[in-house]
Amino acid sequence: MKEIRKMPIGFKGFAMLALLTLILVGCKESSKSEKTNNEMEVEEPLGADNVAHQWSEMAILGTAHDTEKFNPRPTVTSRFLGLIFVSIFDAWSRFDAQAIPVYLKDVDRRPEGELTLENKEIAVSYAAYRALSEYYYSDEPMFADFMVELGLDPNNTSLDPNTPEGIGNLAAKAVIEARKGDGANQYAEEEGSNGVPYFDYTGYEPVNPVDENTDPNRWQPKYFSDGKGGRFAPSCLTPFWDKVEPVALKSGDQFRPGPPPKIGSEQLEKEVMEVVELQANLTDYQKALVEFMRDGPQSVQQAGHWLNFAQEVSLRDNHTLDEDVKMFFYNQVVAMDAFIASWDSKMYYDFARPFALVHEYYSGQKIKAWGGVGKGMVEMDGSQWRPYSPDTFLCPPFPSYTSGHSTISGGCAEALRLWTGSDEFGYETELVAGALTEPNNIGDTITLKFPTFTETANMAGISRVLGGYHIQSDNIAGLELGKDVAREAWKFYEKHIGKE
Repeated sequence: MKEIRKMPIGFKGFAMLALLTLILVGCKESSKSEKTNNEMEVEEPLGADNVAHQWSEMAILGTAHDTEKFNPRPTVTSRFLGLIFVSIFDAWSRFDAQAIPVYLKDVDRRPEGELTLENKEIAVSYAAYRALSEYYYSDEPMFADFMVELGLDPNNTSLDPNTPEGIGNLAAKAVIEARKGDGANQYAEEEGSNGVPYFDYTGYEPVNPVDENTDPNRWQPKYFSDGKGGRFAPSCLTPFWDKVEPVALKSGDQFRPGPPPKIGSEQLEKEVMEVVELQANLTDYQKALVEFMRDGPQSVQQAGHWLNFAQEVSLRDNHTLDEDVKMFFYNQVVAMDAFIASWDSKMYYDFARPFALVHEYYSGQKIKAWGGVGKGMVEMDGSQWRPYSPDTFLCPPFPSYTSGHSTISGGCAEALRLWTGSDEFGYETELVAGALTEPNNIGDTITLKFPTFTETANMAGISRVLGGYHIQSDNIAGLELGKDVAREAWKFYEKHIGKE
């Protein structure tokens, strides 16, 4: 057998030890490198998991609860939502490399090393919590519980501009203080408000009393059922809203449209006839569309409805916190300012709704129309015509021109189109036709599809004509007015994100 030459034991042990040391050091360095990379590349929460999106869900809940407590007041809730997301944006801006706050003053941008996701989450959360607690005050315990879920102390009232907690609190405080005395009369601060929040300090009185239509071109209040066998005629909702200071617009009348058609014109006669004929032939699909757009998800009014649509975009595109902060900010500023612009037109023209116009044109004539809950389509005298709506909320209690739904939808749809760089939407929802209007006479289950933002706005607008709340002039002028608001607000938005 061939002799095998053996290595001296000392040398062999040293070589093995050296090899083992190299392996261990390599593994340790590799592990250290992986740990460093993992620390640097923390997976950022996206879509529904990012904190800005989560606070938007709290805002929707607050809006729904506000509607339950105070009944629909779309102007008021649009301002709440707008200012909540301005507060969030202003807090976030101090942890962004370029953004410029709207109302937050004398608070420096944080150093580059502090522009972290964690600091943004903390600042955004404190701003959201303080603003939500101011505007939806009865839900403050719910918002405080959510802060605790996030691992934050709702009792931290620091105003230290060197901490994310302090910056969040300061941002909300700045917005709240800046908007006192903005014309909304939230704190009964306007002269003539009699100490009542949101009291009409302008002294608006309708030209037409509820029982006599002396000028059919002008708005007339209508009787609603009180749900207890009686009836009442609600007064005009926030007739002073045209006086509210916008956020992005120069003034509420900046894009005021020309006048609506008047009685005696061929155009108005045709548009009133269209409303009557559309209602007489409502399909289940159209009923479902009317109800979806009338009520909105969770009864959150138009601003909340379009916040819901923006949330769907966030889910679809897996948004980061930064993206949602910016999108919700722009979207809700547009909704708030669009309401102010719509109310400017409403109160300036004080124009009649189809509820009165159909009576003016068709009294003494037999027409086919919706007879009310449980009655379906029946033949009636034109003086008995009514919108396709529950007895307890027959028609929005304020002038018609321009349509608020159309204005806000036209604006927010254009805002989402501009912000995403595409008109594609792709959202759909299911609901049972008639369930919200005549629950004992429901129709088919309908799938509503919203392929683009623009088509969604058009569907919202035409739903108001189908429901009998507006004529086409209200709708078309509203859609255009909303687009004008969104385009003007886009310039404001680009300025505040620091885009040259």
